[in-house]
Amino acid sequence: MVVSVRVFGEVPERSKGADCKSVGYAFEGSNPSLPRGSSPVRRPFFNLCSFYGIPVMQKSFYKDGLQFECTQCSTCCRFDPGYVFISLSDLNTLTAFIHISRDRFIKKFCRIVTVGDEKRLSLKEKTNYDCILWKSPQGCTVYEARPFQCRSYPFWSACLRSDTSWSNEAFSCPGINTGHRHTQKNIEEWMKKMDNKNYLLGGIL
Repeated sequence: MVVSVRVFGEVPERSKGADCKSVGYAFEGSNPSLPRGSSPVRRPFFNLCSFYGIPVMQKSFYKDGLQFECTQCSTCCRFDPGYVFISLSDLNTLTAFIHISRDRFIKKFCRIVTVGDEKRLSLKEKTNYDCILWKSPQGCTVYEARPFQCRSYPFWSACLRSDTSWSNEAFSCPGINTGHRHTQKNIEEWMKKMDNKNYLLGGIL
């Protein structure tokens, strides 16, 4: 479920990543439109539910764990516009991995985006909407150091609301329901880490 609200400024719809790129409404997601006054925005269901105290997930459906293994198909890295939010820990990991200064990395690979009344750091996109860090034929050039948003997919609250939401997600991701089985404890650890992530620009710059 995607919740629509109205905000002013850029309009995020789905964030990159699951599609790390396309199903990222769970990550306060993407498609940054140009400012056009008050506009409908697809906001992350789990954030809004948390705010209003609405139960989000039916945990029983994954009590025996869930299978997922990234196939590196690159669907989540390409084709659609979106955000890949960068935290301070992401920035440190990425700059160490490609041996570049923080300032240089931000200038070359990042953009500042507005999400509601918050500013965040996100990876840039190419003109065809591929992630700036995706390259043919290699694919993700920083896969081993990819941002938490990409790494944590598909264990996002919006994908885990119910068996139906998980099954629907599988239509866009060939890695779901295949490969390694993640325990309920592992899954909830991913979500806890997500809740503790700070993507606000002030915590980075």
